[in-house]
Amino acid sequence: MVTKAVHLDIVSDQTSKAFIACLKRFFSRRGKSQMIFSDNGKNFVSANSELKRLILIVTKHDECLSNFISEEGIQWTFLPPRAPNFGGLWEAGVKSFKFHFKRVVGVSKLTYEEFYTILHQIEGILNSRPLTPLSSDMDDLEVLTPGHFLIGRPITAIAEPNLTNVENNRLNLWQKTSKMIQAIWKKWQNNYLSTLQQRNKWMIKKQNLKVGDMVLLKEENLPCCKWILGRIVDVFYGKDNVVRVVNVKTHSGIYKRSISKIALLPLEN
Repeated sequence: MVTKAVHLDIVSDQTSKAFIACLKRFFSRRGKSQMIFSDNGKNFVSANSELKRLILIVTKHDECLSNFISEEGIQWTFLPPRAPNFGGLWEAGVKSFKFHFKRVVGVSKLTYEEFYTILHQIEGILNSRPLTPLSSDMDDLEVLTPGHFLIGRPITAIAEPNLTNVENNRLNLWQKTSKMIQAIWKKWQNNYLSTLQQRNKWMIKKQNLKVGDMVLLKEENLPCCKWILGRIVDVFYGKDNVVRVVNVKTHSGIYKRSISKIALLPLEN
């Protein structure tokens, strides 16, 4: 399976030098990559050429280092020009960030610290989403998230008061930043849950929910990076022999929910 993890960073411009500096920061925080896939942006192509040139300069003076770099070298693969759809999953992550950032932040002027903070909080939100159950055990409510591949555990956020309904003139700069993040979280959470709730046409028969399935509960005003997970313990059928209502076991108890208020978490093969 793919990790679907997202890493976001800021560069001062779109030059190759700025990108190489960003790449060094990425390697320092996440570890060195063996393979890199990217689109055909001029800064990426130029950076690849610059890295190769630096390797040639260094390796001329040290045979031992030359052998090391050849063993630890980076294989860089570029997508066809003007074909971002070839990027698949990573382009989807970039699209999610841009869509919600533009809708909430818009033309607001941010300082470097504010923008950098929002950027990494959005990264945490994207990497907090549940991907698949860790086991089929009825008592196990733990799920795999992109955060597990980055820090070995789910990503959480600092608890903050809900500011979504507070007027901006009553907030200081950092509270406005928190309000933006809460708005982005709410939109992203609803969007992700909607993608899990597949709505097929009436002529396509959809598999019924069953006891033991892991689901996400749709709840209003959840704190940032907080997901309500549970296992189905009872199912109730409608007259059409389709499951319409379920009982869901969570960490805080058992709740009865309509299937429109839950989202099935897919199993990875």
